[in-house]
Amino acid sequence: MSKKLFYNLLAVLMLASLVLAACGTPAAVATEAPAVDAPAMTEAPVAATEAPVMEAKMVGISMPTKTSTRWISDGESMVKVFEDLGYETDLQFADDDIPNQLAQIENMITKGADVLVIASIDGTTLSDVLQQAHDAGILVIAYDRLISKTANVDYYATFDNFGVGVIMGTQIETGLDLKNAAGPFNIELFGGSPDDTNAFYFYDGAMSVLQPYIDSGKLIVQSGQTGMDKVGTLRWDGIEAQKRMDNLLAKYYADKTVDAVLSPYDGLSIGILSALKAQGYGTGDQKMPVVTGQDAEVASVKSIIAGEQSYTVFKDTRELAKQTAAMVDAALKGTEVPINDTKTYDNGVKIVPSYLLIPFSVDITNYEELLIGSGYITADQLK
Repeated sequence: MSKKLFYNLLAVLMLASLVLAACGTPAAVATEAPAVDAPAMTEAPVAATEAPVMEAKMVGISMPTKTSTRWISDGESMVKVFEDLGYETDLQFADDDIPNQLAQIENMITKGADVLVIASIDGTTLSDVLQQAHDAGILVIAYDRLISKTANVDYYATFDNFGVGVIMGTQIETGLDLKNAAGPFNIELFGGSPDDTNAFYFYDGAMSVLQPYIDSGKLIVQSGQTGMDKVGTLRWDGIEAQKRMDNLLAKYYADKTVDAVLSPYDGLSIGILSALKAQGYGTGDQKMPVVTGQDAEVASVKSIIAGEQSYTVFKDTRELAKQTAAMVDAALKGTEVPINDTKTYDNGVKIVPSYLLIPFSVDITNYEELLIGSGYITADQLK
């Protein structure tokens, strides 16, 4: 064999051995191949990785008027609390006009409200529109004013309104020192709007304290005007309260002094005080009578600081807004709705399950702690 042929045969044999070696690689070695990056998650369909979005439920909020800063504060507080919980809101003020409130509520129903929170102008006028709400499956909350003559109100969120009246009566009892002073003292009585059920609770609560003193002769109502049919003030109108106080002073106090005035609302108190000041009360030796109020409005707190109005009642409407939202949220989620009263508020058709918050007496000694300290009023507002 020639050398050339030998070397050619040797080359062929070497090539064949290399091919056989490549084909015979063990399986275990294959797992040691370099790792490959996983596909990016964005390559998967987006819809497959996202939960369905739930449509926000809508809360219609119907407030009676903007003439009282209290109702403006209530409305704004509820909007904030509900929106913080993820609800949409529709806030409307009815300008103390019943047809306007009815139209606003009907519009909320038409727009698909899931909940109605209503502070009524006249709680007896809503039966028809609330039947519409009921037929549409809408939850109805009476807010601080009881809605009457209908079964279609689910819950009531308010303060202890009889307790508010008891506070007012006690304020007069304290201000005149009725437990110890000999008397007699002259007093005149003012009530709230006769179409607002709360007005009767306020009056009855106050009279539960004052009536025994009237019966004993320690308190004398010189005008003889008692009872809500005589002392009520339609729409809580401060101008009307001022006119009535003017008339009382002219007719019954030409030669007498009024020592106390029961007023169930700061807006009335300001009007009453204007009439008193026009007759010289608060100047010289003619001191101001004990005058009550309610709602801790800025003007009345200033009046307390100035030594004119004696007292007010603080109802923290921020807490009422929170409580209302908690009741709504629980009802819509099918959990237990927080209530603490199932006996008091009979609306003529049913006893409405209620939650009652606690009111507080305010005077010159504690307004800073209760009102400024809680952030309800700022010190700058009182300057």
